[in-house]
Amino acid sequence: MQIVKNSVVTIHYRMFDTEGKLLDETEEPIAYLHGGYDNILPLVEEALHGKSAGDSVEVVMAPEDAFGEYEAELVRVEEKSVFPQEVAVGMVFEADDPATGDVMFFRVTEIDGDKVVVDGNHPFAGMTVRFVAKVEGVRAANDEEIGHGHVHGEHGHHH
Repeated sequence: MQIVKNSVVTIHYRMFDTEGKLLDETEEPIAYLHGGYDNILPLVEEALHGKSAGDSVEVVMAPEDAFGEYEAELVRVEEKSVFPQEVAVGMVFEADDPATGDVMFFRVTEIDGDKVVVDGNHPFAGMTVRFVAKVEGVRAANDEEIGHGHVHGEHGHHH
């Protein structure tokens, strides 16, 4: 079966920076609902369209097509007292964006005395990345998955 709109696609992937350093990879395959549901980066979805199990794709993406440009204003210094006592570098916290009310995620990047530096940028923001994926499986999505806009079951979302 070829990947078309409303297909459940299972892939393994590896992602590299411009120097060839491995940034991320799957240990277990991931599944997503294909067809504009924002479950995978749009250029990757475009490259996978029409492929079948066993096929591979490689996509090089500039920051604006991947994880966005790095935004210095998303780096903030906060009082350590507003965090749990066990706060540590690498922890991720949710916060409401005062401008939009949307939930944002901030990663702790530094702790210095009573100050904690948090960064709301994606860890790969500002980077050109090379995404290499192999299609492990393709199946038709069921009505519930289409209605919810994501995959259910193995390697997908569980309710």
